[in-house]
Amino acid sequence: MSVHNTSLRVNGLEKRKNLYDEPFNFWSGIFFGLGMVAFIDEAVFHQLLHWHHFYDLSTTSVGLISDGIFHAFSWFATVVALFMVADLRKRKVWNFKRWMGSVYVGAGTFNLYDGIIQHKIMRIHQIRYHVEIFYYDVVWNVLAALMIIVGLILLKKKKTPAPLKKIGDV
Repeated sequence: MSVHNTSLRVNGLEKRKNLYDEPFNFWSGIFFGLGMVAFIDEAVFHQLLHWHHFYDLSTTSVGLISDGIFHAFSWFATVVALFMVADLRKRKVWNFKRWMGSVYVGAGTFNLYDGIIQHKIMRIHQIRYHVEIFYYDVVWNVLAALMIIVGLILLKKKKTPAPLKKIGDV
């Protein structure tokens, strides 16, 4: 199957594009957003504040093991995303604005999944225990939705083309 590679020389640098650049750019941002927010969640809420473990329906030991697996997932997603970005940058086809949009979508999607599926439906942990949880849930899920909205806005924006120069202009 042909990928339809094309080359374009811009400012003396060759841009090598193919049909998979846009999806590759999008998914690298999604993976980075997932990994980054999972890492922040794990570091802040699990380790520093001790509010919960990834899996709170068993012993503390099982909770700590689940935190380790969760931490490994977050780093794996982040490292995969950065390798993808390195490839995009090497080929000079990385679109930072669209990438940031997908980072926000990935981060917001992770938090919304965590807040609705894991906290409320599966009940494997709550944000915090022994407090009125409603306000924590509202803030968590509203921030997640806002991240998704910001990401979608960034993804929908059209690129503004650079103004054309006349022959001989520098």
